[in-house]
Amino acid sequence: MSFFPKISFQFEVEEYLTKVFRNNELITALGTQEAESKYQSLLSHLSHPPGFTTVRVNTRLASVKHVKKLLFEEIQKQFKGLCVPVLEHPKLQDILLIPVIGPRRDLKKHASEVIVGAHCGYAVLRGAHVYVPGIISTSRFMKAGDQVSVYSDIEGKCKRGAKEFEGVKVFLGNGISELSRSEIFSSSGPLNGMGIRMIEPVYLSPSFDNVLPSHLFLQNLPSVVVSHVLNPQPGERILDMCAAPGGKTTHLATLMHDQGEVIAMDKIANKVKKIKQNAELLQLNCIKAFCYDGTKALSVEKREDEQEGPPFLPESFDRILLDAPCSGMGQRPNMAYSSTLKEVTSYQPLQRKLFTVAVKLLKPGGVLVYSTCTITLSENEEQVAWALKSFPCLQLQPQEPHIGGEGMRGAGLSLDQLKLLQRFDPSAVTWQGMDINSLQDSREDDLISLANKDCIGFFIAKFIKSTSK
Repeated sequence: MSFFPKISFQFEVEEYLTKVFRNNELITALGTQEAESKYQSLLSHLSHPPGFTTVRVNTRLASVKHVKKLLFEEIQKQFKGLCVPVLEHPKLQDILLIPVIGPRRDLKKHASEVIVGAHCGYAVLRGAHVYVPGIISTSRFMKAGDQVSVYSDIEGKCKRGAKEFEGVKVFLGNGISELSRSEIFSSSGPLNGMGIRMIEPVYLSPSFDNVLPSHLFLQNLPSVVVSHVLNPQPGERILDMCAAPGGKTTHLATLMHDQGEVIAMDKIANKVKKIKQNAELLQLNCIKAFCYDGTKALSVEKREDEQEGPPFLPESFDRILLDAPCSGMGQRPNMAYSSTLKEVTSYQPLQRKLFTVAVKLLKPGGVLVYSTCTITLSENEEQVAWALKSFPCLQLQPQEPHIGGEGMRGAGLSLDQLKLLQRFDPSAVTWQGMDINSLQDSREDDLISLANKDCIGFFIAKFIKSTSK
């Protein structure tokens, strides 16, 4: 039984998704019952956090073994001696995995309540404390030092500063208030800083607030796989087309041993600033970040100036990563997806514009990796079918490492083509939740296998551009 309700969608989006996951190809291959069962399992898993916290080690500054030791000591300190292992991944040798304990069903709820926004709530479920901007409402007489129960307003209906809330709320665990109600909501009060220190979260994950910041990067497992699949080499010129906040950008630079050039683009200035900050924090010098719209990154005429930024001439890059803007339905946890069908379907044309530019910017013999963090066919397998038809110069390539499942039926791709794709599908997980006893009884191999499945929904396709004109 699920601890949280299944993710909810607007009616028209739910109708759309139901058709996607009951498409004829899928029903023919799996049968109606299994297709339906997989879809319901997916909806249930999306509302829960992944079963593991994944951190990527900055191998430019420290060895994985050294960081593993430091991290194990930090987690023991945070969890007051509870022995939770830190696992190395056999195929992704720059990441560490920490199993998440939960959901914990025996927590006692307190009379004093704090309501937080949905996004703040999702962060709490993945190990964060509650910061003041995320707090929407508290009980009337809450003081600093009070024990409180924290709830998420998943539908966004609680009014800021309310003294009580009777709407739909999901219990996230218990904490201790760092501030009084009047300090949180006073007009001159703190707008930042910690509001509630979580001491009994429903899902027990370590907090990474100021923990080894230059040595670690919190990243979902499939997001780490993407950079390995692109496989950048020292001395190459790489383009990360939609790069913010820079997790994959910094990973690419690390894999290249900081030798060569990684051009990172994003069209939002604050996000570009974040890429630069992350590059500086991780001490990577080969990254050049630009605020630029990727759909306009192709220069049609040769420029006289020596400007190193976009737009770029055709065939300028050895490898390109297009981690495309998408509907984001694979993100976990998410209990109420608010986008309309119009918004969901708006991404496919944008992705195609970006993809077209990427193909033109890629050198013959170069590699293009396309990825999304969503679950739809239209943004994933349909885009692959379109790309192969539109660009005869592209060929699908095997991926290494191949940790996710194969692509989903429904876009007319052959079984051989589907096997070359990677789709990370949370519905592949057959059980939900882990307590300390089951964790201690589990073999490391079984935990790694579970971590490969119990992650966010994600999609990866790898192409090579033929050298023949």
